[in-house]
Amino acid sequence: MGAYIVRRLAWLPLILFVVSFATFTLARYGPGDPISVAAGQIRDPEVLERVRAERGLDRPIPQQYVTWVTKAIQGDFGESYLQQGFSVSELIFPRMWISAQLGFVALIIVFAVGIPLGLLAARLAGTWMDPMIIGTLLFLQAIPVLVVIPPLTWLFAVELGWLPVGGWDGIFHVWWIGGVIAIPVPDPHLYIPLVAFTLPGFVGVARLVRVSALEVNLSDYVRTARAKGLSETAVQFRHVLPNSLLPLITVVGFALAGIIEGALFVETLLGINGIGRFTFEAVTSRDYDIILATTVIFATVFVLTNLLAEICYGFVDPRVRIGASRG
Repeated sequence: MGAYIVRRLAWLPLILFVVSFATFTLARYGPGDPISVAAGQIRDPEVLERVRAERGLDRPIPQQYVTWVTKAIQGDFGESYLQQGFSVSELIFPRMWISAQLGFVALIIVFAVGIPLGLLAARLAGTWMDPMIIGTLLFLQAIPVLVVIPPLTWLFAVELGWLPVGGWDGIFHVWWIGGVIAIPVPDPHLYIPLVAFTLPGFVGVARLVRVSALEVNLSDYVRTARAKGLSETAVQFRHVLPNSLLPLITVVGFALAGIIEGALFVETLLGINGIGRFTFEAVTSRDYDIILATTVIFATVFVLTNLLAEICYGFVDPRVRIGASRG
């Protein structure tokens, strides 16, 4: 297993090189070079050339890339061309933290609801409840976020006044009892984006657990457990549930990689200053160093989280460890 992990880690530099170099090259040859974007209304050719030379953008692309990589390894991703005076790190990492908070809470809810529904659908296979559960979740997944958010905002924020219209103020706020006891309660800004985040995700988890549970229910050790007289509840929780969750480990890896990427429509419609909205604004305004930094960070997190998921899967399922050792 150790050799397998080392082999996978050895691919990481190559993957990051391909992703970063391709993004860097596209940024430099994209419409409107960075200096023209930063200059705004200034169109004096001499000024533009002088600034371009000062920033090293008049050198060949490979030299520019080596300089950028050298600084990026040290944590310096450059300076925003539009929000001048702010480094890329100062702009993107606080927004990633906002998106990660919202995404992590949504991830917990999706698995907490999807897993029991998948087990229930598998347990009721052959009855009308099975297609009803999956069909309802598929219907919820089919509703676009652009359709979900406006009526929720209108009802709960405008008409009833129970929730704020938008914005972000963290996951919890503190409610004091008598000025002595502090109780953390969910922040009102959390509810509408959570609904928009979680509704499409239930069906994927539920269907995967259902298919896995149906296969586990047909296995010999489950039939033996029932033959020994174990209650159905004990069979489901001791044997079916643990083995049905194995395929979810890979899904968790993809989901963990996605929580820092934010959600463009949710963050834009609700005024959440997360990384998804910020990256979209950087793309439309051609803030190339922001685009490059987010692309490299997302690729790194994606590869590492999926490697972590594979390692966890190997520890849970001995067959994976044996296969990796033979490979």
